[in-house]
Amino acid sequence: MLWFPTECGESTDFERHGLLDAVRGAVDDGLITVVCVPSYDHASWSNRALPQGERARAHRRYEDWIIWHVVPFIRDRCGGRDDIAVAGPSMGAFHSVLFALRHAHVFRQAVAFSGAYDPWRWHAWGDADLDTYLTDPFEFLPGTDGGHLDFLRRTVDLTLVVGSGRWEDTTGAHASTRALAGVLAGKGIPHRLYVWGPEWPHDWPSWQAQAALYLPALG
Repeated sequence: MLWFPTECGESTDFERHGLLDAVRGAVDDGLITVVCVPSYDHASWSNRALPQGERARAHRRYEDWIIWHVVPFIRDRCGGRDDIAVAGPSMGAFHSVLFALRHAHVFRQAVAFSGAYDPWRWHAWGDADLDTYLTDPFEFLPGTDGGHLDFLRRTVDLTLVVGSGRWEDTTGAHASTRALAGVLAGKGIPHRLYVWGPEWPHDWPSWQAQAALYLPALG
């Protein structure tokens, strides 16, 4: 499992915030191997000095690094297995879903916690172009059809999780997660939506509990 951190997060966040402890049983039993990467958000989506097209192109450089460097490392580490899942919270959830939809031949499962999936809502400015289109699920999914849609329907399996507590509304995660589930349903792309109650905020304790429940099932 490839884990993406929260916005501008580090590869150490998974352990530092208790996620490793939450799934330690599954790791110790060999059900899942967790590989954590740092974000590139400071140079892409979180760089408000850049127009949206430049942010999207910076993200695609991050994609290239993941596909051409991180994925071979994972396959070598795991004996050549190609069943790599992606997961993450908040901005990491966006990355998980985007990588699964754009690279379903590599990442067939995604578990996304408290994500917001429309980059145009992140203090964006500038003109839309092909790169902004290709990195926004709300843009490219409605136009996905034909053989590629059939491939996604056969290949990917997305798990969307969001709470109903503090900051899930102000971050846009609650509404965006439900909206994405609606788009996926309209396209017949396999997914599950889990909405947790108001006692679960947009914060690490929620993601610890959710990770303990949903990540071991990847094994």
